[in-house]
Amino acid sequence: MQLLIDAELRKRYDSGASIRVLTEESGRSYGYVHRRLVVTGVTFRQRGGNRPPSRRSADGGPQAPR
Repeated sequence: MQLLIDAELRKRYDSGASIRVLTEESGRSYGYVHRRLVVTGVTFRQRGGNRPPSRRSADGGPQAPR
């Protein structure tokens, strides 16, 4: 049974769902979902979600004008 839950969490995470979304959908805590994903060997995405590309110049200087 647990393997089915783990597989479903992994499938949903790999298709783009955040851990926060998975906690809401499953009714489980953030820690529980995170631990179950660790067990499956998932590669975690960076924190912060989808952000627009940086407006900084390629050399890391000040922001480019609009």
